[in-house]
Amino acid sequence: MEEVTFVGEALPFEERIELPNWGRRATTIKDYQRYLIGTVENFREFWANAARELEWFQPWTAVLEDGEHPYVTRWFPGAKTNISHLCLDRHVRGSRKNKVALIWEGEPRDEVGNPREVRKYTYYDLWREVNRVAFALRSKLGLVRGDRAAIYMPMIPELPIILLALARLGVIFSAVFSGFSADNLALRIKDLEAKVLITADGFYRRGKVLRLKETADQAASSSGIIQNMVVVRRVGLEVKMREGRDVWLHDLLSAVPPTSGVEPERLESDYPLYVLYTSGTTGGPKGIIHDHGGYAVLLHTTMKEVFDIKDEDVYYCTADIGWVTGHSYIVFGPLIEGATTMMFEGTPDYPAPDTWWSIVERYGVTVFYTTPTATRMLMKFGNDPVKKHDLSTLRLIHSVGEPINPSAWYWLFEHVGGKRCPVGSTWWMTETGGIMISYAPGTKLVPLKPGANGPPLPGIDADVVDEAGDPVPQGKKGFLVIKKPFPGMPSPPTGMWGDPERYASVYFEKFPGKGYFYAGDYAVKDVDGYIWVAGRADEVLKVAGHRIGTYELESALVSHPAVAEAAVVARPDPVKGESPIAFAVLKEGRHPTPELTAELRRWVRERFGAIAEPSDVFFVTRLPKTRSGKIMRRLIKAVASGSQLGDITTLEDEGAVDEVKVAYQEFVKAMGRG
Repeated sequence: MEEVTFVGEALPFEERIELPNWGRRATTIKDYQRYLIGTVENFREFWANAARELEWFQPWTAVLEDGEHPYVTRWFPGAKTNISHLCLDRHVRGSRKNKVALIWEGEPRDEVGNPREVRKYTYYDLWREVNRVAFALRSKLGLVRGDRAAIYMPMIPELPIILLALARLGVIFSAVFSGFSADNLALRIKDLEAKVLITADGFYRRGKVLRLKETADQAASSSGIIQNMVVVRRVGLEVKMREGRDVWLHDLLSAVPPTSGVEPERLESDYPLYVLYTSGTTGGPKGIIHDHGGYAVLLHTTMKEVFDIKDEDVYYCTADIGWVTGHSYIVFGPLIEGATTMMFEGTPDYPAPDTWWSIVERYGVTVFYTTPTATRMLMKFGNDPVKKHDLSTLRLIHSVGEPINPSAWYWLFEHVGGKRCPVGSTWWMTETGGIMISYAPGTKLVPLKPGANGPPLPGIDADVVDEAGDPVPQGKKGFLVIKKPFPGMPSPPTGMWGDPERYASVYFEKFPGKGYFYAGDYAVKDVDGYIWVAGRADEVLKVAGHRIGTYELESALVSHPAVAEAAVVARPDPVKGESPIAFAVLKEGRHPTPELTAELRRWVRERFGAIAEPSDVFFVTRLPKTRSGKIMRRLIKAVASGSQLGDITTLEDEGAVDEVKVAYQEFVKAMGRG
């Protein structure tokens, strides 16, 4: 199937696919559009009905409290809840007490490929462990409501247990991806003002043992504010434990009776649950706040409508909990619904390219949520790894992280789903907390369009607008916005940790007076109301579905003693979607060498993490800039992607673009690509 990209204002490839077994809830597109319009016009009633399906310690006094500005909108004011209670206590009291809540596989495999480690927790098991951890954190470390904790852990069961335990106490947490560097971890610790850091000795990655505690030690020392560090023993490494600060989790729990419990704190609906940092185009990472109440309502709704979750489902999301997808759709969303959620420590192609498919077969996975990046990587191995396994239990497949190209969609549809499963491409972002645009088999089934994200979800008023904030014609590219408030939006009164002004300016001030939430993406709406997201409208890179700010990478490069200036842009990558490439201006007396190229790539990797390492570094004597001195990354990206430069009227020196072209073309020629 031909790859599809957006070119100018053109509408992408479009084909409708209807499955024969959809007759039970079949609908026309027009019927579905009428239904969506009704949920948007009566969005308060829609979300109130969704919220009533959950348990609350105390009811709300209003569904929605509009503030002076859209970014201080409060959902379900007056209500009290706790997401740990929604995930565990209410299930333990009912029929799901002994149902399997979590299945975990470690990475290590035996000689025939079977997992060496499997752990299963019923809802009762999970409830007891969460209570014990919460009891220990409160009684031994003194953690109470309002305290903050940073988490730097691999994909092991203790991670969701700790998230739920902290939520139970009302401790605000920030989980940091275990692939990030010490500098990035320290930055987040300091911004959050965390007093506790929870980590592990190490973890397995592609057959190797990675030492996590050492990186955590560096970050703790750099931040200067960590009072206690809790360490989970994962691989049995010998690690340095600082007396008076560090404690093993198993030692912390050793004196805690198995039946010790902690009643969940009764928290206001908009009380912060966690702060998750996402990259921006300028400045440091943004600490997005999500709450207990509105966030839970959004997850509950999307688990039903997008994943059509049923009590008998085995649900497998392949994300890492260090990212928002893992928070929302490995931990909180599935557990709110009482589902069985699957969790895997390793990577999709180690030790063999059929690792994920063996998991699907072994546990009878029914709902599968993955990324286009991983899909493209697995496609390289052909269809034989898929054919080795019985995937007939699958009934629904969705993707996340970036728009899915039609060839990857068809591969999932034909080879993984056997042409019987709906395949969707969900659109959302860290800032929304949950899915906004997607096919919704839990509501009504409409024809699939390979490559499209689908219609907005019920209750979500998403649209595509021009620079003035007015809707663009069908088939024309514009800016993706959400016109009405939604539960799960960043929690007031600040939305962004410690920086309410930045939150307002980034998300609500692009269209003055409109009150629109600006997503920062280009999109096209087609004749059926389906939305096709076309990529970022700002300068944030999307590498393997992860957003990385150019500012952070450029700052890392410029911190090298040889570099005076740097610009980082994205180059299309067949597996990752985008790959960072860097253009560097060296300081006087420093000269380009292959050794320096390797050193700069390593420099970024060590300071930011492997995911952000530039695939190539090019040396130039000047960068394209506007007359006001801003680097025109758009032009550099155009050179790297082979597209038209577009408007260059604000360019100060056209020779700078020519130099970028020469540097890049010489590289292409040397690599035999031209």
